[in-house]
Amino acid sequence: MKTFYFILLSLFSHVSAQEIFNEKPFAFENISDLFADDYGNIYIYKKADFSFTKYSPAGNQLGKLMFTLPFKIQSVQNPLSIPAFSENAQELRFYDQNLNLVQTVEFSPRFGFVKMAYAEDLQQIWLLDESSKNLILYNFRDDHVIASFPFKADFDLILDLLVYEDVAYILHRNALSIFKFKSGEIQEIPVSNPHRLLRENSQISVVTKNGILGLENNSFKVVFESDTADFVDKNSSAFFEIKDNKLYLYPIKK
Repeated sequence: MKTFYFILLSLFSHVSAQEIFNEKPFAFENISDLFADDYGNIYIYKKADFSFTKYSPAGNQLGKLMFTLPFKIQSVQNPLSIPAFSENAQELRFYDQNLNLVQTVEFSPRFGFVKMAYAEDLQQIWLLDESSKNLILYNFRDDHVIASFPFKADFDLILDLLVYEDVAYILHRNALSIFKFKSGEIQEIPVSNPHRLLRENSQISVVTKNGILGLENNSFKVVFESDTADFVDKNSSAFFEIKDNKLYLYPIKK
């Protein structure tokens, strides 16, 4: 069973790294995304072979998925229900803590072409339908469209979608669009090298290639950054960084 280097540092400190594991490191080549849940488990997605692998805090492999098509992992914040969307397959899947498939929600032929999906809970999914140019709230349990909002944008540039408290956050390649349902107002905030969106309670953040930007009063505040990082993520207790084929953990000072 493969293990990887897990290196513990103090946040933004310059102390020497402590190697907790010194066996052969996990191969970080061709990684496409990094996730960490609140239990300290690490998840790695690779586009090269469409694999999604879960590791314990000790570095032991706990599960592995081998997709046959590209999938976008929404979040692992609730490791008991992990949503994964495939634009190619036009479906969203839910996986449990052992990466076993729990449910598949198919969007064809109910909708035109879904560019992005966001599972709000275990009943409702937000969909960006490129064919109709609408943002749709869909109750898949009852097969019922609850609401639909016109949304005109370049769908090819959309990287991620997140909806929270009547506000949709749409991440583009160079900006974050904030769409307020009640007023219909759309605001755009420029952002460099965005990767995906992150929500922790009411805090909305943008994960970039080498940092995490917190949204505050319609502007960004740097929460974490590392110029040499390949991928970053965070959970409730730490920031995580992959660089030089090693995984670093930076405890969050309370």
